Amino acid sequence: MAEYGYARVSAQDQNLARQLDAFDKEGIVGKSVYTDKASGKDFERPAYKRLLRRLKPGDVVYVKSIDRLGRNYEEIIEEWRRITKQKGAHIVVLDMPILDTRTEVAGITGVFLTDVVLQVLSYVAQVERESIHQRQAEGIAAAKARGIRFGRPCIERPGIYSKTKRAYLDGNITRKEAAQRLKVSASTFDNWLKQDKEAVL
Repeated sequence: MAEYGYARVSAQDQNLARQLDAFDKEGIVGKSVYTDKASGKDFERPAYKRLLRRLKPGDVVYVKSIDRLGRNYEEIIEEWRRITKQKGAHIVVLDMPILDTRTEVAGITGVFLTDVVLQVLSYVAQVERESIHQRQAEGIAAAKARGIRFGRPCIERPGIYSKTKRAYLDGNITRKEAAQRLKVSASTFDNWLKQDKEAVL
């Protein structure tokens, strides 16, 4: 049985020291520690992939906290199952002692117990995400009801807009020429025309 530590930070300028210190206390140092600096956008983890290739049944992977395994609970659960089910290895989360697949509590194996805990954590995280989205939607609706407008402020139509619009609609000038006369982008001119149509409907 081999023991490994896996540490990850999400930016190049972040420090791995806290995670490495935690592994050191467990006697996991040197080549037994795998580290990645992977952003949430790209999330390329070459060291983690090397660790997975090295894992054998019965090996133990230590992480400082559960979120080192993934960016969200869906990904964490997927990686957890990859390590425990596919690889047959164990996981120990140092910040959360209940998440230790080696243990057995009242006849319940650590693998089963941690699966249950992970499902609960995943559910709580999902509920919290939905709650945040709901609060955001309610806040936006309330703000709109008070007359607060969102997005970029509307560009005022210049005084020559009506004359320029008529010239464009009559085919006397092009869309680009109309926008140049009004000193706006062609897309802004298109939006004004669209708004005018919708106002008539």
